[in-house]
Amino acid sequence: MATRWWCWWCWRRGCSWRPAAGSPRPERPGCAGPLWTRAASDTRAQMPYFSLGKTLTPAFPNVHRISQFPQRTPAVCCCSQIQSGEKYADPFKLGWRDLKGLYEDIRKELCISTKELKDMSEYYFDGKGKAFRPIVVVLMARACNIHYNNSRDMQASQRSIALITEMIHTASLVHDDVIDDASSRRGKHTVNKIWGEKKAVLAGDLILSTASLALARIGNTAVISLFSQVIEDLVRGEFLQLGSKENENERFAHYLEKTFKKTASLIANSCKAVSVLGCPDPVVHEIAYQYGKNVGIAFQLIDDVLDFTSCSHQMGKPTSADLKLGLATGPVLFACQQFPEMNAMIMRRFSVPGDVDRARQYVLQSDGVQQTTYLAQRYCHEAVREIRKLRPSTERDALIQLSESVLTRDK
Repeated sequence: MATRWWCWWCWRRGCSWRPAAGSPRPERPGCAGPLWTRAASDTRAQMPYFSLGKTLTPAFPNVHRISQFPQRTPAVCCCSQIQSGEKYADPFKLGWRDLKGLYEDIRKELCISTKELKDMSEYYFDGKGKAFRPIVVVLMARACNIHYNNSRDMQASQRSIALITEMIHTASLVHDDVIDDASSRRGKHTVNKIWGEKKAVLAGDLILSTASLALARIGNTAVISLFSQVIEDLVRGEFLQLGSKENENERFAHYLEKTFKKTASLIANSCKAVSVLGCPDPVVHEIAYQYGKNVGIAFQLIDDVLDFTSCSHQMGKPTSADLKLGLATGPVLFACQQFPEMNAMIMRRFSVPGDVDRARQYVLQSDGVQQTTYLAQRYCHEAVREIRKLRPSTERDALIQLSESVLTRDK
């Protein structure tokens, strides 16, 4: 049993992501729906302190059981479908072949005559971001095109989706920094710290409107509807983050719903958009959506882990930032199982002097980081299971590899 679980110390050393012999599959035949809702009727899920089982997939009903998570077990790493000996192309190198001039093209889209507004709007389009979302989008576009008619070409409209996705993501960062009163992002001062909150809000609005114009030029109503949903989800996700649940049983569901809306919805719907543009098959659209959703949730789960395990220099922004904002992320919620006294801190949003430091220590003393990492692993496994339904291609395999890089990143 012990060899089936994720080994934290090995993960931090960049382990290869593959299943242990005999390790459990993430899906149950006939199981459908979001991972966080599938366990509602799973009577086998057991909770030592509160019912996280209602929020987690029955594919791993015991993920919340800290007693089953080994701390000193020899490493047998995780559950991607990547088999020993399989070597896939570097997804970032492969994706960048279609993204040459990405930021220059975005700056051309912005096309602003007022110097100050131009400087603010172009501030984050300096080529120093990870461009994770555009990479996923172009790889998904090619994988779907090949699956449908073995086309090796990418449509101009599909590449435009990559630009639109990056613009919407960046606009949301600008707005988030205003809400959070953040002072640094990607290793430099935020827009709101340099130009002020009012102008930062307007800059974010301008980027979003530019993305909307680019979307309108594509002229596909189904795709426009998908991105309308993304923007709604971003707003609703921010409102979810501003609130909290008194009921301990509802907190994890609240957290995962917020995670989907703020992070995964954009990736999921962008993947679906390029599949709609390249392939008429709704089955393929759903595969693309499910891959993006699961990778997106895993990406944010790891981001929440790194808030406790990485230094500010690596992240390009302050660590323990979520605690300072009063947010209870996955590591905190899992840590509550071992340290119930954290519940009071969560309800007062870590507002009492010393709360942030105490909560951080509780998280690091608990299995919160490991359990959140393991949950991210299971979402990545689900993403791999979905994308393997497409016809084999270099791009499809790169998407499999990309899901591994989500787990092993350190910033």
